[in-house]
Amino acid sequence: MIINENIDRGKAFDWGRISEDYAKFRDIYPDEFYERIIKLGLCVKGQKVLDLGTGTGVLPRNMNKYGAEFIGADISENQIDQARRLSAEAGLDIEYVVASAETADFPDNSFDVITACQCFMYFDKAVALPKIHKMLKNGGHFCVLFMAWLPFESEIAKRSEELVLKYNPHWSAHSMQRYVMGEQEWSKELFTPENAITYDLPVTFTRETWHGRMKACRGIGASSLSAQEIAAWEKEHIEYVNNLPETFDILHFASILNLRKK
Repeated sequence: MIINENIDRGKAFDWGRISEDYAKFRDIYPDEFYERIIKLGLCVKGQKVLDLGTGTGVLPRNMNKYGAEFIGADISENQIDQARRLSAEAGLDIEYVVASAETADFPDNSFDVITACQCFMYFDKAVALPKIHKMLKNGGHFCVLFMAWLPFESEIAKRSEELVLKYNPHWSAHSMQRYVMGEQEWSKELFTPENAITYDLPVTFTRETWHGRMKACRGIGASSLSAQEIAAWEKEHIEYVNNLPETFDILHFASILNLRKK
């Protein structure tokens, strides 16, 4: 369980509550998302990569084909269980450990690349960043990745957000707009920015997968809402998506911040 006063007004959330749906509905990044990482020379053959906040192993599982050796770490044992299951079913030999960014314990100079996909906002930077710096090899890279839908450019996303807020008004991940991460104060002492990229990409959903994606968000499935509240949201959201086309695109933006260890 995570409690952060800067997220959802301090309301507790736990990704382990929704791990089965997360495994089924959150593996949604298009090929372009991974290819952009590869074009920066990251997560390629010959590199050893630690994926912090790996969740169900989405990044290691999808980037395994590019040849890097991945280790995935996540604070949630349920998420790691799903990561191991999905990797085994796909015939992938990927190591996973239950550990947060703050408690991951690997020797200094272990990794060419450390990634944090869709999770860096949860890190205690004062603790995690020096640890990340030490675990990276000299000249290694720390890559922060993020992707989100654009509700002001998608009526479907906007309406779904409204329904989440109806049941969980504390949810703070709504009304997202594009931004370039760029150099940050927290990075200046430890890292040099090499790339800061933001780009648009459409993500295709069916009625079922969009509903599943919304249920597996922090505002519903991972939240501390009761089972009755989640069921009420689900009933109303299913009624909404059943009136949508069977297949549709939701415009997202993605951001990459590629930092080199000083």
